[in-house]
This record gives sequence, structure tokens and C-alpha cells, in this order.
Amino acid sequence: MNIPVFADIEAAHRIVAKYAHHTPVLTSQSINKITGGNLFFKCENFQKVGAFKFRGACNAVFSLSEEDAKKGVATHSSGNHAAALALAARMRGIAAHIVMPDNSPEIKKKAVAGYGAKITFCEPTLQARESTLAKIVAETGATEIHPYNNFFVIAGQGTAAKEMIEDFGDFDIIMAPVGGGGLLGGTAISTKYLLPECKVIAAEPAGADDAFRSFQA
Repeated sequence: MNIPVFADIEAAHRIVAKYAHHTPVLTSQSINKITGGNLFFKCENFQKVGAFKFRGACNAVFSLSEEDAKKGVATHSSGNHAAALALAARMRGIAAHIVMPDNSPEIKKKAVAGYGAKITFCEPTLQARESTLAKIVAETGATEIHPYNNFFVIAGQGTAAKEMIEDFGDFDIIMAPVGGGGLLGGTAISTKYLLPECKVIAAEPAGADDAFRSFQA
């Protein structure tokens, strides 16, 4: 997979801006007092489907050629990426095939179904998710849109940091959650281009610090 550059994030933003919310950046005097700094929160919880995932899914879906789009898109996901891809596909008027573990939260299942996706449930293992998705892609010809290991998804996620920097200017540090790494990758690309001296730090829960432990190892 090619690695996006800032020009790719600019191209993604031209697409994303048409369909996604330009989310607000909020501050809290109480939190600033506790931390002794000035913190700014890019509120992607106000994004469509309630998560930044819509940015990447939107860019990936609307970057497809007409020929590929006719065959639909597919992914495996237990939550936000599933909903994001389902909504983006509905907005373009194409099919979305979503593989979800059968133990996914009910509210996530309902959200994905509500956006009109075709859901296939599988056992809650990575092997089951991947093999079920591979079968669906082979049968339908749909384009697989990986939740984070995808050029257009990474570029789309990078639009969040781009907006925040363009709206509020200079920052010393930008912290991004790290799960699969799509948001972190896009954030790093935007930040290092627009604010070369700004530090980019990945954050994750202490009780689920697999990225930290992998990095140390």
C-alpha cells in the first residue's frame, strides 16, 4: 500500500467536506486548570455515525470509480467503521456488505442495519471475520475497505487534524487515539506538514495498551 502524503489529505478533504460535518473544537477551563495547559478537543463525537471513522469511509467510497462502485463495498467490523461504511455507501447509492461478529453490541448492529447495509454475522474471531469477508468479496466483486490499512481511509482520517490546525493555528502537541492506526497516521501526515515542530503523540487506555507494548517490543 502506498503511504498518503499531505496532497492526498487535501484531495480527501475536498470530498469529505461535501458529506461530513466540520466538527467543532471545544475547550474547558476546568480541564485547563487541572492540566496547567490549554487543551483543545476536536469533537468527532459530533461527526456522522458519532465517530471520525466516517471521514475515512466517506473518502474511500467516493473515491471509487463508477465501475467499481457498482459492485459495492465490503468490510468486517464490529462497530464504528461498519456504520461509517454503510452510511457512506448509502449516500452514494451503492451496496455495503458488512461482516460483523455475532457478539457485536446490539446498538451497533441496529445502526449498521439502519443505514441499509447487508450484514453477515460470523463467529467472534479474526479468522472467521477475514474468511467470511473473503467469501463475500469473491461472490460479489465488492471492493474491500479495510478499517485502517487503506490509503483512502488514512487520507480521510487526516482531514480531522487538518481542520483543527487550520481553524486554531499553532499547537505544541497533538494527541490522537491509536487503535488500528488510521487516525494516527492521517493525523501525523497533516500535522508534520502544517506544523513541523509539533509533536504527535499516540494515546490509548492503560488497560488496552497493545500498541505501546508492540512498539516497545
